[in-house]
Amino acid sequence: MTINPGAAEFPHRQIAAQLKERIRRGDWQPGERLPSIPAMAEMFGVAKQTVQRTVDQLRVEGILITKPGSGTYVRGTRRRLNRLARGRYGAHRGYHADLAARYRQQLVAVGREPAPPEVADAFGIRDGTDMLVRRHVVRTDDATVEVGASWFRLKDATGTSLERREAFGRPLYQEAEEALARRYASATDTISARQPSREEAEILQIRPDTPVLHLLHVAFDETRKPIEVAQATWPGPMTTLTEDYRIPAPTPDPDPDPGFALA
Repeated sequence: MTINPGAAEFPHRQIAAQLKERIRRGDWQPGERLPSIPAMAEMFGVAKQTVQRTVDQLRVEGILITKPGSGTYVRGTRRRLNRLARGRYGAHRGYHADLAARYRQQLVAVGREPAPPEVADAFGIRDGTDMLVRRHVVRTDDATVEVGASWFRLKDATGTSLERREAFGRPLYQEAEEALARRYASATDTISARQPSREEAEILQIRPDTPVLHLLHVAFDETRKPIEVAQATWPGPMTTLTEDYRIPAPTPDPDPDPGFALA
């Protein structure tokens, strides 16, 4: 592995391109440790600072992860978010088997908290209104890939099973439908990109300057009143969004008015 000092591309980016190519072809597998920074500096004939810039770049891109006192490793597989939040409802209003097989959701907190502005706006209430929130993380074998929360009105959820700090063994929306006696009829997803909060960066094990994708999922009943507002935040470089849909066939032009004739 070599770099071209006369190339227009900076040396650390040349090194990054070569490391990505080796990872892509399988020379280093997910979870495998890379050579040390001094070793790579000698390998490429550059200063250690140049290799450090390479590692920093690939960490931001989500390809590498650094474990203090241990070394730099190839990050795990990229998470595909099929059809945004629709996967939570599954093909038959149940678990999405493929997602359940690849990802493990862990409940981390249940309690009353002030609603953040985007949640308050979705419910049509004042910022800071106390609500019931259920917080979770989603993990793969080697990393946390999602930080999430589901919010409910206190007047709806107080005294129901939604207050329990326990996983239900079925999708949350099914528990909510039974507990609240309301059916989820429609939903709106809004996705945006932003910088992570300090807590999100720590949980997701990403640099503070690594962008995240943030989903606001608002679920409504038949009368278009919000039942639940869910948030999900994912490390941007490690996440892809896939939307699979059919394209309608072209419709023929309507027949001309038989009573109309060209002169």
